[in-house]
Amino acid sequence: MRRHILLLTFPLLIVLLAGCAGKITPCNSYEDNPQHHYLRGMESLEIGKLDDAQSSFDRAISCNEKFGPGFAGLAIVAAEKGGTATDTGSRTFQVERARENLARSKKQAESAEQRFDYQMARLRISPLLKEKKWLVTAENASDDAQKLKVDEAKLLYYRGKEAAPYFLGLAYLEALEFPKAREQFEQVLGSRREGKWQERADRGWKRVDRILRAMAGMTVGDVGKKIAVKGSVSRGELAALFVDELTIDKLFAGRIPIAPQAAKLQAEFTPADLVDYPFRGEILTLMKWKVRGMEPRYDSTSQAYLFKPTEPVSRGELALTLEDLLIKLTGNEKLATAYLGQEKSPFPDVRSTSHYYNAVMNMTTRGIMVGELSGEFRANDPVDGADALLAIRMLQQKKNIH
Repeated sequence: MRRHILLLTFPLLIVLLAGCAGKITPCNSYEDNPQHHYLRGMESLEIGKLDDAQSSFDRAISCNEKFGPGFAGLAIVAAEKGGTATDTGSRTFQVERARENLARSKKQAESAEQRFDYQMARLRISPLLKEKKWLVTAENASDDAQKLKVDEAKLLYYRGKEAAPYFLGLAYLEALEFPKAREQFEQVLGSRREGKWQERADRGWKRVDRILRAMAGMTVGDVGKKIAVKGSVSRGELAALFVDELTIDKLFAGRIPIAPQAAKLQAEFTPADLVDYPFRGEILTLMKWKVRGMEPRYDSTSQAYLFKPTEPVSRGELALTLEDLLIKLTGNEKLATAYLGQEKSPFPDVRSTSHYYNAVMNMTTRGIMVGELSGEFRANDPVDGADALLAIRMLQQKKNIH
């Protein structure tokens, strides 16, 4: 009888023990705690691993359901996903998640340091979602963050209040407010000699400075401003820059020998991949003038000539196109072969036998493009928006083109 009772009692005991075990928090090891998971999540955000970041923030909240910074991190993840969503449904869903998690971050903030994390999330979300008066929201969040009396050693990820002007600088960049962006990066650089955000602010300052130098003396339109902040420029975007900033039609019509027929010139055909492309007209203008590097290319898959407007342009390709523009504008055909036959290249990464070589030399000897301090030209690297604008400005100056 006793044995029978024990057999009946044992399963019940297992269930009770399991229930008790379930009440013990699973986040009780050295690295399994909300602070650790929050930090890992922010580091994943830094390198664009949004799903990994979300998992880390979820784990942080599972350790402590009232951990405000975890919700701040989830809000940024949702905003990142919402900002890149291609359909309305997905964007709406992510925007709502961002708002909800941001509100919970504010509600659960238990210290000045956690309130700083909330304000930083508010600042970073604004340029991603671009809701009404988003830049004002970003400015207010930055001000509110900097007014907080925090122990910077307790800021788990940001480590310093200068994170606020740094991210506000990025917001101004997104808004194409270049002088204001530079001021924010300068504020970070002047806050202390060394810190987590100083090196990044230095890169941001140099980037904005290049953009402002490129725009000096130019009436850069909206297209130019938007392309200026891009880390790489596509073939279609480069065509738009040439047509809008150099006014190619006007320039060529007065300088190329066939000027009387210029008004009647048209591109030989319209590539199929330009039908719905926003800069279709600009591309057809360059095709009309047969600008080297801006021609359609044969695509073996579709067995047709396509322009491929979204492909990034390398620095070597930009040099080729600029050289052709220079030849057309000056009428000096000798430029096309001026440096052929040289035995030694001044650039370790551009051989004198490279098809880019003559163009690179024509551009660098005239100061239209420049190499790196290391001596390399980086012909195969993508050209960024600031470099493209700066090259156009220098081309204008060298030939007094207006």
